[in-house]
Amino acid sequence: MLYVGLTNLLFLLRLALARNGALRKRIYFLVLAALFVFSAFRYQVGCDWKGYFYQYLGAANFDWSSITEIRDPIWWAFLGWIQAMGLPYPVANIASSAIFFLGVHVLARRQPDSLGFLVLLFPILIINMPMSGIRQGAAIGLLCIAFVAFIDRRPIRFAFWVVVAAGFHSSALIFILLFPVASGRYTRNRLMLAGILAIPGAFFLASGDAAEVATSRYLGTGVDAAGAAFRVGILGLSALYFFLFVRRKWQRTWPKDYSLASIGAIGMALAFLLVPVSSVMGDRFGYYLIPIQAMIFARIPFLPFRANAALHAALPYLGLLLVFTVWSQLSWHFKQCYIPYQTWLFGFPSDDPFGF
Repeated sequence: MLYVGLTNLLFLLRLALARNGALRKRIYFLVLAALFVFSAFRYQVGCDWKGYFYQYLGAANFDWSSITEIRDPIWWAFLGWIQAMGLPYPVANIASSAIFFLGVHVLARRQPDSLGFLVLLFPILIINMPMSGIRQGAAIGLLCIAFVAFIDRRPIRFAFWVVVAAGFHSSALIFILLFPVASGRYTRNRLMLAGILAIPGAFFLASGDAAEVATSRYLGTGVDAAGAAFRVGILGLSALYFFLFVRRKWQRTWPKDYSLASIGAIGMALAFLLVPVSSVMGDRFGYYLIPIQAMIFARIPFLPFRANAALHAALPYLGLLLVFTVWSQLSWHFKQCYIPYQTWLFGFPSDDPFGF
């Protein structure tokens, strides 16, 4: 299958360049561009292709006076703008993918292994978000920029990017709960405050329009819910691994990034605990945490393990490959959404409603 083969290729490329940091940096830009093209110029690929097309049609008579009264105002304003400019629907996919990959690049360039970070995002996050849930994909890209502001201890900048992300997908606003610890003063009291605020925040996430749509589409559908359990399950295992094997080494090696990594791991555990309540909600929340998961995984080869260092470095790649292979081979939902892969780079059928 194309997707499993591409995942193997990306992972093997990272393995082949394990000891050549300079070449990894150069190859990273080629892989970033290739994945952007793969995502942005797909044709009738992705679970939400038609759903967003109907949103595009619905924005033909967008009421600009309602911009302050609707959910996801930046997204709807963008759709209204491309309609007003006479641009076709695929422009929405290009723009949302561009925002996603720009945000990913902002976070990736802070990593000691940008290529490893990027390829670890492919089998779960990239396939599900900029290649399907494009609105949340754009929000995740903007949150990656917010995460960099969090690392830099710039709370106002962090809050700004969270709010902009929420303009694309309102569920991103839950990350404003991290504002009390965004200044870098990661104390127990501040973390407890963020935890207390998370209670109404989680309720907001679960009660939003996007959550209702997701629930009606996916909750209780058997295979699809099981796919969510696989994806969130690996987040839960990632959190467990971080606290058992990585936390102290990370704190000594990268103290500046420790707050984001540890809070992200806590979030992964919480996403896993949401699965018995709603696998869909845990899944939707978990997507936001995958960049932090990839940041943790990509840095494992640089941590001072006394024994089995090569095994620790390989585990994330092996685990993700196994989960993705099982999901892509067994999920009817995956096959309906992503197979076959097609692109419009070489033109549209003359009678296609999505074309130029």
